[in-house]
Amino acid sequence: MSTFNIFMVLIIIVAFLLVLVIMVQNPKGGGLSSSFGGGGNQVVGGVKKTGDFLDKSTWTLATILVVLILLSNITLVSNNGIGSDSKLLEDSQIETTVPETVPTETPATTTGEDTTGAE
Repeated sequence: MSTFNIFMVLIIIVAFLLVLVIMVQNPKGGGLSSSFGGGGNQVVGGVKKTGDFLDKSTWTLATILVVLILLSNITLVSNNGIGSDSKLLEDSQIETTVPETVPTETPATTTGEDTTGAE
């Protein structure tokens, strides 16, 4: 299993965990909007700062996800065969010489006369 595949599995797991953490958050003042709106800490079921744990875990998982995506891209680019633009460009024999038969005459230019015979 290549390192890129390992990163892809980790990205999927972290993304799934991030979705779960976001779905658990309270949408009315207990989610990410509380850090911007200045909402107070709530006591839910006798446990203080549950919202802080969910906020920190959301930001941590989001940061881990971004880092994993960047690392997977670096490993993809560092593997020369996988990250190339096109196999055709690498393997093709592009002709860079001028053909031997070059036309010497230039086509005649029209002077505005009608050559179709219609009047």
